[in-house]
Amino acid sequence: MPAASPFIVRRAAVLGAGVMGAQIAAHLVNANVSAVLFELPPKEGDPNGNVLKAIENLKKLEPSPLSTSSKAGLIEAANYDQHLDKLKDCDIVIEAIAERMDWKADLYRKVAPHIGDHAIFASNTSGLSINKLSESFPEHLRKRFCGVHFFNPPRYMHLVELIPASDTDAAILDALERFLVTDLGKGVIRAKDTPNFIANRVGVFSMLATVHHAERLGIGFDVVDALTGTLIGRPRSATFRTADVVGLDTFAHVVNTMKETLPNDPWHLYYEVPAWLKRLIDQGALGQKTRRGVYQKIGADIHVLDLKTQNYRLSDGKADEGVVEILKNKDVAARFEQLHASSHPQAQFLWAIYRDAFHYCAASLAEIAHSARDLDLAIRWGFGWNQGPFEIWQAAGWHQLANWISADIAAGKAMASAPLPAWAMEPGRAGVHDTKGSYAPAENAYKPRSSLPVYRRQPFPDRLLGEPVKYGETLFETDGVRCWHTGDDIAIVSFKSRMHAIGDDVLDGVAQALEEAERNYMGLVIWQTEPPFSVGANLKKTPAGGEKRSRPSALGKLFRQVRREAESLALKAARSIGVADQLMAGRLAEVEKLVEQFQDTTQALKYSMVPTVAAVDGLALGGGCEFLMHCDRAVATLESYIGLVEAGVGLLPAGGGCKEFAMRAAGDAKGGDQSPFLQKYFKAVAMAEVARSAEHARELGYLRPTDRVVMNRFELLEIAKAELRALAAGYRPPLRQVAIPAAGRSAIATIRAFMENLLAGGHISEHDYLIGHMVATVMCGGEIEGGSLVDEQWFLDLERKHFMELIATEKTQARIEHTLKTGKPLRN
Repeated sequence: MPAASPFIVRRAAVLGAGVMGAQIAAHLVNANVSAVLFELPPKEGDPNGNVLKAIENLKKLEPSPLSTSSKAGLIEAANYDQHLDKLKDCDIVIEAIAERMDWKADLYRKVAPHIGDHAIFASNTSGLSINKLSESFPEHLRKRFCGVHFFNPPRYMHLVELIPASDTDAAILDALERFLVTDLGKGVIRAKDTPNFIANRVGVFSMLATVHHAERLGIGFDVVDALTGTLIGRPRSATFRTADVVGLDTFAHVVNTMKETLPNDPWHLYYEVPAWLKRLIDQGALGQKTRRGVYQKIGADIHVLDLKTQNYRLSDGKADEGVVEILKNKDVAARFEQLHASSHPQAQFLWAIYRDAFHYCAASLAEIAHSARDLDLAIRWGFGWNQGPFEIWQAAGWHQLANWISADIAAGKAMASAPLPAWAMEPGRAGVHDTKGSYAPAENAYKPRSSLPVYRRQPFPDRLLGEPVKYGETLFETDGVRCWHTGDDIAIVSFKSRMHAIGDDVLDGVAQALEEAERNYMGLVIWQTEPPFSVGANLKKTPAGGEKRSRPSALGKLFRQVRREAESLALKAARSIGVADQLMAGRLAEVEKLVEQFQDTTQALKYSMVPTVAAVDGLALGGGCEFLMHCDRAVATLESYIGLVEAGVGLLPAGGGCKEFAMRAAGDAKGGDQSPFLQKYFKAVAMAEVARSAEHARELGYLRPTDRVVMNRFELLEIAKAELRALAAGYRPPLRQVAIPAAGRSAIATIRAFMENLLAGGHISEHDYLIGHMVATVMCGGEIEGGSLVDEQWFLDLERKHFMELIATEKTQARIEHTLKTGKPLRN
């Protein structure tokens, strides 16, 4: 008897073209899933007018919900009056209308007759009862109904909560989880059907606790955000900026849901929308979407609501320096001991919000989640914390904190008088995560991770504190890289530098890894254990992994020596100009050797006797971009931001980036006019354009049509290895091209005319013009006749020549120095 057909999503429908519905549709087409978006027809005009307006608005949102603006045209518009028959062809239908039980029930009854016999129907509710919603469906549809709660914005937030009703078929959940994880790139948490599920239940309580203690201690909203952002491992938007982004009305709705549905909760007293928040909502100040909320931008300045005056004031709140020093302590247990003991109001505030969050999580865990893992990952993926609440508690010393929390409960200092559950106070308990799995109170056992087949594609999932991780077997390790394997015939090289910047130690390591792969392995994958892929050339001293520090980048060290000696010798120029010239020439010669080494490394990646694959996630800038351009294949996550950014520091790409674009333009032209292709690539380089997604990188030319885009970063390594295996069968490296038609001087003149218009209009500076002219000269093959045949080395020599000319200029040196000091570009 044949096995049941696999669940394949060829087409999806989204019901509701509001903020969430439209963005869910956008993410579906980002993933190349055909999507039809439904909305009510307007009272007059085009029946699809409301949907078309929502689709058009997607192009205006920042951050963009679309991987490229062209994706908007792939969303099909529909309305409930004319197009319900389109639902029968959809494999999944996602309802995303307003959070009203009666409205949802009416819609379900309306669409139910049109749902295909095989389709899954899911509600994107943020907290309504899934079992209650399922009652609005005919009985035969209930087994294919569940909750699927995307977090806002759907493209960027990793979390999706999957919530079954009592009648939901377990196989449906497994099939949907596979689709969400692989096709849409999400982290799925199976949640229980409790109010607001897991992430919103805990995350919103944490925000309510923050509001309560801020008011109790008289701490301003901007100071709260200074304390509860990156200083404690949470997003830069912290607490109140996050509320503005989410929408104050949305936040209030979730709070009211908790108030209405959790009457016996020990913290019920605090499930109340504060009076100041009600006033803002009544005034239409809903946060970012109305340009006013807790914060408001007035001119160039950010203002914040002051509770004492109920007016806005300039936002200038800062964390106390002493408290900041406590938070910098790498010993987590010592950090919490200092917060607990300190009398400073900001330290007391931090201890209080941690204490009450830990208390709430422990008391609620059995009710809302299947294990401590689910709660911690839900908060990490849904609210952007670096660690979940239980992870933080465990790292700080479980037993000691449990005693402090219990003492505060007994003293009436905590927000609720409910005791910690017995399991949390067990003698000898070190935490809730260990090698056996994560603690599940309902079973009084440690539960391992899901064994669903989809997770076999994630050899290194998002690890929790206490879970062991071993990145394969080491082949060799240097100051710059580690080369390793996972027990198969593919070598992997990972960089050890901060932000995976490329210095001479990384170049040496990659060259050694290529030699190892050619001798003993099928091929080489460049993959970092954590993003980013690489921020490019290393111009300054940067820490390596752990407590060790890599030696200063040779390029950065030489640059600083050149700069320092130039400044010193300028004072003696009248009597020692010859000596100055010699020293400068000597230092610059060393820089040129490093540039040549970079070129040699990228060429080695391209012409290795085994295939090379770059597995890219996050930033791939400058030299990092050049690395992936030279590998046989790049496999990039959707959220990869790729670009040749050297022009921003007054330089041009000299690791083969200009050369590759020149060769691609010649190939694109197929013997015809190269100018249209060259101009596209030139603009990307001269404007230091960074792609806003991997799909955008393909449009700009950083990625090739053959390069892969994947949705889930935790599947990246396995897909990269699969690509390498496909390449390895009968692999031979490409032959070095010796007859590349150069565009020549006429193409340079065309680009120069374009830049002269920009210069005349004040859009670029004189130095920008110089950089652009040199980029054009390299990419066009120099001042030679158009159509002249040159080889790759010709372009590489031009790159190196003009790179060295630019680095010797005062304005480029000023740009580099400014960037090293401030992290920001200088326009000069």
